[in-house]
Order: sequence, then structure tokens, then C-alpha cells
Amino acid sequence: MGNLRDDEPPAASERAASPESERAAFLERLRRCRVVLVRPHYAGNLGAVARILRNFDLHDLVLVAPRATPQDLEARRLAVHGLPILDAARIVPDLGAALSDCVYTLATSAETAGLQRRGRIASPRQLMPVLCQAAAAGPVALVFGPEPHGLTLEEVNRCHGQIFIPASPDYPALNLAQAVAICCYEWYIHCQEHVTKPIAPHPDRQAATHAELERMFRHLRQGLEAVGYLFGDRQEVLMSAVRHLLGRAQPTKAEVRMLHGLARQLLWIARRAGRPLPPDLPEILPPDSPTGELSPSPPSSESAPPSSPPP
Repeated sequence: MGNLRDDEPPAASERAASPESERAAFLERLRRCRVVLVRPHYAGNLGAVARILRNFDLHDLVLVAPRATPQDLEARRLAVHGLPILDAARIVPDLGAALSDCVYTLATSAETAGLQRRGRIASPRQLMPVLCQAAAAGPVALVFGPEPHGLTLEEVNRCHGQIFIPASPDYPALNLAQAVAICCYEWYIHCQEHVTKPIAPHPDRQAATHAELERMFRHLRQGLEAVGYLFGDRQEVLMSAVRHLLGRAQPTKAEVRMLHGLARQLLWIARRAGRPLPPDLPEILPPDSPTGELSPSPPSSESAPPSSPPP
């Protein structure tokens, strides 16, 4: 009773995916990953990276304030069949512009020491499942630093996590193109083995973009400084921990608006208490988002924080 007859075809959801649909789902997820090179110095590495992206079916290459250019003859010589990727590479002035629409980002660095890095470092193989899951909600990125010294700590902190490629402790720093190749290989293999269905993000979870998170972190920092939570020599360590905590939760757009509400409330409390406020007020708010959703209502007072974004 209630079972399918022998001659009745299975429901669409129960049918095995065809090789063509599996390939399409694989490429859709795979190509949501962007490779970002921050201030690359050597043209040969640009060409080599473009070739690597072609090897692993990726195409989105972004260069942040590059010292070398895609038009350099050495870059074009080493790109080989990656020339179309090299020619299509976008050049942007800063890391924020490169990551603005991304919902999850991973920095790469051979540096592992320091409190601000603790708890957020793992190998490419350990972090690719997290990146793949996040890619269901939007673009993701792998971020690589300049050849002489790598990413700064501030740049690493702007990403959700840090990739450390295990190598000899006597000399763990890899060439830029080698690091890109290892990470792209791990990304390709993980997607190939685990992505067999089209992306189906949760309808109620709209992941916040990097630009939205950065606005929220600046606003929240203003509030935390105003009430005295961030002060002295440890303020950068504390703010890094706050960023890591909230970034690990991968907040939605609605949750980011709630955190903006928290920041406004902290600033209102500081103002009422007569504490000095950050010099760069008015508070940073999303320019096109409603502020009421998930935000607490301020106490009734002439000094209450604004209920809508400043002009």
C-alpha cells in the first residue's frame, strides 16, 4: 500500500543524476571560487597563476594593486593557454574591492605565530569543505599575498580563516604560484568528490557579503571603543577575536543589521554617559538596508540613537 508499482518511474528527486548534470553542478560550485593576488611583484607568477587557473577550470582572477602587469612579456610567456584568464583579470585598488561581494574568504600565509592567528589556521584540505559549503550562498575567495613578505596581519584578519600549507619547518614559504596550485588542486578535488547536485541555498539564509561585514565591523568597533571595551595595547587582539567569533558564525544580512543595532545602542549609551565618542562619527550604516529588522528599540529620549540611516 502506498508503494510504487513496478512499472511506475521513480520520482525526479530519486533519480540518479546524469553525468551531464553532475558535471554542470560541479562546475557551478567550482567556479564560484575567486583567486585574489595582493600586490604581486613578479610578472612570471601572474602568468603561472593564470595557467594554473586554466588547469583547474577556474577563471576569476583579481589583482590588488599589482606591481607586475598582465601585459608584461614574461607573464604572457608563462600563461600559455591561460592567456584568456590573464587578459580578463580584474585590477582593483584594495582588498575590500576584490572581496566586496564574497560571502566567505580564506587568506594564505606561512606565518602562524601570534594571538590573533590562534584558532583560525588549518591546511587547505581541512578548510576546503567549509569553503565549498559557503559557496552554496555566493562567491568565495582564496587570497594570496605578495612574494617578498606575504599578507599583512590586518589583511589576514579581514578573511574568515587562514590556510597554512604544511611544509618543512626549516623553509615553509612557498613560491606564490606553487601555493596557488596546491590550493586550487585541493579545491578542485573536493568539489569533484562532493558536489553532485546543483546549488540549493537555504531560502531564509541570505549570507552577508564581505563589504556588508566590513561596514558592520567598523560600526561595532566604534561602539565597543565608545563604551571602553576596546582600549590600550590589547584592543587589536580583542577586536580580532570579535571578528573571528562573528565571522565563524557566517551571519546573514538580517543578523548583520541586528549587529548594527547593537553598535548604535552602545554609542547611545556612551553618549548618555558623557564618554568621548570616536572621531569618525556619524556611525557607519548600510546605505540601502532597513535598520529596524532585528534591531532593539532605543529608550524613549531626545538622545536616543537614530532609527534610520543618516543621509
